Amino acid sequence: MIESMMFGSKRIEFRMEYSARKTLGISVTPDLEVVVKAPMDTPFEKIEGIIRKKAPWIIKQQSFFLTFYPKTTARQFVNGESHLYLGKQYRLKVVEGAGESVKLKGKFIEVATNDKLRVKELVVEWYLQNAKRKFHALAEPLIEEFKKYKVEPSSIVLRAMPTRWGSCTPRGKIILNPELIKAPRGCIEYVIIHELCHLVHHDHTQKFLDLQTKEMPTWSKWKMKLEKLLA
Repeated sequence: MIESMMFGSKRIEFRMEYSARKTLGISVTPDLEVVVKAPMDTPFEKIEGIIRKKAPWIIKQQSFFLTFYPKTTARQFVNGESHLYLGKQYRLKVVEGAGESVKLKGKFIEVATNDKLRVKELVVEWYLQNAKRKFHALAEPLIEEFKKYKVEPSSIVLRAMPTRWGSCTPRGKIILNPELIKAPRGCIEYVIIHELCHLVHHDHTQKFLDLQTKEMPTWSKWKMKLEKLLA
């Protein structure tokens, strides 16, 4: 069941799950959902008190996950429009051509086509192909580095995710959002390292943060850049 409570001016919604467990646990999922698991006979007043006490941590966790939420503005894919690629701004240039192609030319992403209705599809596919190539190239040395922790992803796949930059499945598959190709190399490496750290530590514990800092001391800089750049 979904319950809620006020903490100052902020409303905290949480999903209650009662079971035969002996202790009460609170978790925040990457989708910002707050899950409270409690013993069957726990008074709701006690649950509210514990949630109120943990509210600053809950809000902090939600804010942390929000940094992985893509916020890129919708584009119209018309001449002169600004588009990002690997952290740099390019102008879209649509030209008539016998064939269809997309390529970088100076400060432009040049799209050749006789059908302007195809521009968006061609540019999205171009981004996707470059993301596949670039992400795997960046991930390869990082994966090698993490083998010292006796972990290795089962695979790396690309998938459009409206609320995440990356994720890691329980079976070790790392999923990356193709939209990351618009961010600088450091931002992409940060997301990959973040997910690799989850192969070692599944939750965002202090050990997880310590490992992330060890493997990428500048991670907070790239996290902030990712948050601001693709807004």
